[in-house]
Amino acid sequence: MGTIDYSFSMYDLEYFLLILTRVSCFVFIAPFFSMKNSPATVRMGISFFTALLLYQALSPAEGVVYSTLPEYAVIVMKEAVVGLLIGFAATICTSIVNFAGSIADMETGLSMVTLMDPTSRDSTSITGVMYQYVLMLIMIATGMYRYLFGALADTFRLIPVNGAVFRTESLVNSMIEFLGDYVIIGFRIVLPVFCSILLLNAVLGILAKVSPQMNMFAVGIQLKILVGLSVIFFTAGMLPGMADFIFDEIRRMIYSFVGGMA
Repeated sequence: MGTIDYSFSMYDLEYFLLILTRVSCFVFIAPFFSMKNSPATVRMGISFFTALLLYQALSPAEGVVYSTLPEYAVIVMKEAVVGLLIGFAATICTSIVNFAGSIADMETGLSMVTLMDPTSRDSTSITGVMYQYVLMLIMIATGMYRYLFGALADTFRLIPVNGAVFRTESLVNSMIEFLGDYVIIGFRIVLPVFCSILLLNAVLGILAKVSPQMNMFAVGIQLKILVGLSVIFFTAGMLPGMADFIFDEIRRMIYSFVGGMA
């Protein structure tokens, strides 16, 4: 009977560890995988087996040359930064829904109501949590998490191990462009609520002049909550479009960040 050869060289092990470093840093910070309620052992298993599959698909790069431990440590740090930046490019895009939820709650008078964000375990607005849950569900339903891993696998072709060149100017420009998109996409998501409350404020202002004896402050708070929740309910069918905005921004940011390191 034939025997399976499990032997490997030290270079193969060190090359596998470099791949594992990039993958584990990506899983640590990427959306959906980095949720605080995900067990650490599950994330470790995903990182290990993904790195193992990638190692089988990638031939050890001859360009990974090092002779001392400090040189290898520098390569490990480079791979960690690459994984973190790729995951960060996707994570910052999901924060747009929290921004949109904060605007909606500020307009409807629910800004004092806070819940725990399922992804970060931080307190955020109630509408932002709802948008975050919807985004996570659509990400699972549409298989967006598979795209994230596919993008990570493609980075090994565009940015080989120890082949990252960090172009600071390109990365800074990508962040500046994102900040503009952050505000634009956030307002596009919350535009129905924003416009409805703006019209309601105009009506309340007219009524305050027509009948000064009415307590518009007490009436306005109740009407804002009623109108805001009604608009959110009737525009629930637009939430897949919200997810499309976020997913397109994730693709663009990952591509932009990878271009700044390739």
